Amino acid sequence: MSHGIQLQPVPYDHPDAVKLNDQVQLEYQARYGDDEGDATFLDPAMFVPPRGLYLLAYDALGAPVASGGWRSQDENEEGYADGDAELKRMFVIPEARGLGLARRTLAVLEDDARAAGRTRMVLETGDQQPEAIALYLSAGYTMSAKFGHYRFHDSSRCMTKPLRPAS
Repeated sequence: MSHGIQLQPVPYDHPDAVKLNDQVQLEYQARYGDDEGDATFLDPAMFVPPRGLYLLAYDALGAPVASGGWRSQDENEEGYADGDAELKRMFVIPEARGLGLARRTLAVLEDDARAAGRTRMVLETGDQQPEAIALYLSAGYTMSAKFGHYRFHDSSRCMTKPLRPAS
């Protein structure tokens, strides 16, 4: 039941965002058996509209239960293309999984990136996150050539989806 859940834009360095980010890093460490988590460099400025957006989902009691953001990417040596919007930090706390929060957050982020003129949503996940891969496939993403910080890692999985202009 996602009623009572509010999606709210926040800065990437908002204390609640930092709290969820710490949790997602611990989950990555557990799933991938390393002590690094996701080492991709992220600066709060990357998520400032209109070049990005960072969202937190709050439950009816005002506790943060999910996060997600997008940042603009343009063609560079890491394999991105002009017009890309990169999905980052999609995460739902274990207690709030199965409520459709990731799908709802994803839809809002896609709409926002499209409105900002981005033409393709791209993301990098990993082979130890089958739920994430299943969600993205069901939302119209397809597997793609690897890009980004982990493009040389065997466990990395990259996916893309065209963001067609809103008709």
